[in-house]
Amino acid sequence: MKIEKILNILTLLTGAIAVTLTSLWIGKQAYSWLPPQAAAESQLIDDLISFLVTLGAFIFLGVTSTLMYSVIFHRAVKDDFTDGPPIHGNVTLEVVWTAIPILLVFWIAGYSYQVYEQMGIQGPSELVHLHNPLAMQSAHAEPANALAEPVEKIDVLAKQWAWVFHYPETDVTSTELHLPSDRRVRLALRSQDVLHGFYIPAFRLKQDIIPNQALDFEFTPIRPGQYRLTDSQYSGTYFATMQANVVVESPEDYQQWLAQAATQKPSLANNQAASEYAQTSHQSVQTGWVTVPPAAPPLVNSPG
Repeated sequence: MKIEKILNILTLLTGAIAVTLTSLWIGKQAYSWLPPQAAAESQLIDDLISFLVTLGAFIFLGVTSTLMYSVIFHRAVKDDFTDGPPIHGNVTLEVVWTAIPILLVFWIAGYSYQVYEQMGIQGPSELVHLHNPLAMQSAHAEPANALAEPVEKIDVLAKQWAWVFHYPETDVTSTELHLPSDRRVRLALRSQDVLHGFYIPAFRLKQDIIPNQALDFEFTPIRPGQYRLTDSQYSGTYFATMQANVVVESPEDYQQWLAQAATQKPSLANNQAASEYAQTSHQSVQTGWVTVPPAAPPLVNSPG
């Protein structure tokens, strides 16, 4: 074997190893781009994102490094205007560059579907695909290691524009979602009016809430702290104000909060949408734009 051919092979192997290691490093960095993993299910999503970043970095670095190597070491000499080696009709090459993208697509699709099955998040597809005879099943976000059976059931009501959480066992109502850590939680999601989206970025969980549909939704919070719940769907003029605190605490602190809230007399909760809407009626200049009046502030034991 000629020395030049050996050097080319060594160069190719060295470049492939360098690109692979660099891509793996970039993929690991993707974990730091996301909020802390506050739910058991978030690890599945983060692993999928890291995989996609690694694969994308490998393709990008592989293509650009090959181009740079060709430009630097195999560029045409001055005044050489001849064509390069013909590749049209090269069946082997066409099969290779067709098969590789197809395999990558199947790999990504298979991995994504595996995560989707483990998460089991169910959106409004039943309403879109009316031909589907299957009845709506409860959404079930299964963690990688099931920690326990559901220990807490919480009713969640979404309305324009407020989140209302009801704990049926203690008859506590709150505008702040309290959750015990390392315990399975089952939410019964309902919408009073329009389509809303239950989305907690730190949990990597998102579930559409469909009017006139009750939907169970399970997950397992694992990291104590305070997070933010937002409405991921445009549900009307004041949808940006439809946010709530999510407090993950130890089971002992959670029970203590429930017991304390149960002793509180229900009172009207603060509601930013209702406040902003009331201000518009006192403005000297009226826009004349018609909007939906916010629902009345809910009566809660714990306004948060």
